[in-house]
Amino acid sequence: MSEEPQAPSSPLPAPAPSPVPESPPQDAGLVDWWMELRGLAVMLLAVSGFHSFVAKPFYIPSISMMPTLLVGDRLVVSKYPYGWSWVSASFHVLPRSPGRLFGQVPEYGDVVIVVPPTSDEDYIKRVVALPGDRIAVVNGQIVLNGRPVPQAVEPPLDLPVDANQPCEPEEFPGLRFRASDGRFYCELPIFRETLPNGATYRIIDHRQQPLDNYPETRVPAGHVFLMGDNRDHSADSRAPVEEKGLGGPVPLSSVGGRAEFVTFSLDGSEGWSPTSWWNALRPHRAWNRLRPQIVSQPRD
Repeated sequence: MSEEPQAPSSPLPAPAPSPVPESPPQDAGLVDWWMELRGLAVMLLAVSGFHSFVAKPFYIPSISMMPTLLVGDRLVVSKYPYGWSWVSASFHVLPRSPGRLFGQVPEYGDVVIVVPPTSDEDYIKRVVALPGDRIAVVNGQIVLNGRPVPQAVEPPLDLPVDANQPCEPEEFPGLRFRASDGRFYCELPIFRETLPNGATYRIIDHRQQPLDNYPETRVPAGHVFLMGDNRDHSADSRAPVEEKGLGGPVPLSSVGGRAEFVTFSLDGSEGWSPTSWWNALRPHRAWNRLRPQIVSQPRD
């Protein structure tokens, strides 16, 4: 019997060529330091610009504005209300100049930051006299344009003693006491001062000292007269520059902004770790508005 012819078997498919691994780019794993530095520079420029033209944080290092501001308060200062000048730059790198851009005059009672004539540090004080005003201080009371500024006695303020407010005897003699709760407090005598526009705020005046009297002077054009709310512990327009004061009325070109509100406050017990800040927070200080209350004034 004849055999049937068999169909030839189909050839096996050729194996697919193995993929050739791609060589890694030559700069893989390398950092573009130029791009990193440029990005950092842009970020720093943006932050500096914001602090110079819009707002910046501020820390209270002294007791000169008690009871309005306490040592340890952190607050926000707006930079635009009075225009911009050499003092607007965050680090005061510009030369001093009398010029201002879009300059405006503060209002009575505004709390402002100012740079004194002989240093580059920031002070914080209150505006108590405007350009053209005549101002004197007699026995601790402001006399503005020949009229005493009203000072009403208010109940004392019992301020808790802490690391940022120790109520030292040389600063507040006889005012520290222990309360029934076992804590120490500083009993601060309080007066409420009201300026001609109705701006009203609390001040401390607890002893007689040389700055309680200041001869009448006229505030020149483009200047303001500034004082601290803690009248016995403030180097302000009443104090000469030799005593780290402002040496009289200050030019508006040296006023760097207006204090707006407290963000938070620490009592000085905090450590380096941010977790320790919680126990150091002072209750009821956050978001305190710093613009003075305005009350209606009786007409003459």
